[in-house]
Amino acid sequence: MTLLDSLKSFTTVVADTGDINSIAKFKPQDATTNPSLLFNAAKQSEYAHLVEQALEEAAKQGGDHAAQTEAFMDNLFVSFGREILKIIPGRVSTEVDAGLSFDTEATLAKARRLIALYEEAGVDRNRVLIKIASTWEGIRAAEQLEKEGIHCNLTLLFSFAQAVACAEAGVTLISPFVGRIYDWYKKDRGVADIAPEDDPGVASVTRIYQYYKKYGYQTQVMGASFRKVEQITDLAGCDLLTISPDLLDKLGQAEGTLVQKLSAESAKASKDEKIHLDEKAYRWLHNEDAMAVEKLSEGIRKFYADARKLEQMAQSLVTQQAGR
Repeated sequence: MTLLDSLKSFTTVVADTGDINSIAKFKPQDATTNPSLLFNAAKQSEYAHLVEQALEEAAKQGGDHAAQTEAFMDNLFVSFGREILKIIPGRVSTEVDAGLSFDTEATLAKARRLIALYEEAGVDRNRVLIKIASTWEGIRAAEQLEKEGIHCNLTLLFSFAQAVACAEAGVTLISPFVGRIYDWYKKDRGVADIAPEDDPGVASVTRIYQYYKKYGYQTQVMGASFRKVEQITDLAGCDLLTISPDLLDKLGQAEGTLVQKLSAESAKASKDEKIHLDEKAYRWLHNEDAMAVEKLSEGIRKFYADARKLEQMAQSLVTQQAGR
């Protein structure tokens, strides 16, 4: 048995890539995408038909250049999502532009638009997770979307405050970023590495998982952003883990059997008292975590920059299409 096979016996494995061939190779249950992954995938010749398809749909919509560019990007996300869903049994996560991270109404509008495109293409909304940054505004949008039957994946999650607020909002899934938490503490401590048993990213996900299970929240925990195999194996038993192709390959090449580290039974050991967070309490508790404040802001900026790269490509392609 490989470590990947063993992990799948405890945890739902998700592929963190827009590369459809990689997804087919590793046979995950679910998959996640983002603008950076799609930007890189869209430049590959083997996916040219998906780009062309998105251009055609944008042209049909009409409108000015900006409207067609936005329509192209929406359709490109959905085109890749549809292709991914053909080869996985579960769900695909499709991301709302990070530029909307502090705008609840705009996030709602974009999420509804993406779901509408999926449904027009015959995809059931239960197979799609709308990926939204875990800001207070994003969490409020997700709370409303869940009431409409639109399921959400709250990303860029670094603090316990974010996790509690997401659970109270009834979101389907959260994605705490193990590797980015690890990166921040490694830099803060001025060290080259942190021992697996002291890894703050692993500790953060473990705490959130135990809190959710102890108090009966239905929100699923999906550890994300891994830097090394040990971070993954130390979270065996987590609801889901989203893993890049290079680490999936390492897990698939290594023989062995994992020990389940997280379980509903072990969650009883959580020492956290149940808390309720209104906006003021959320903002204070999140603000108390310097790492989370810095990494959330940085993450939004980076996701926004990645989306603008994709947007620039979209603008160029729409211009070329108009000149044909």
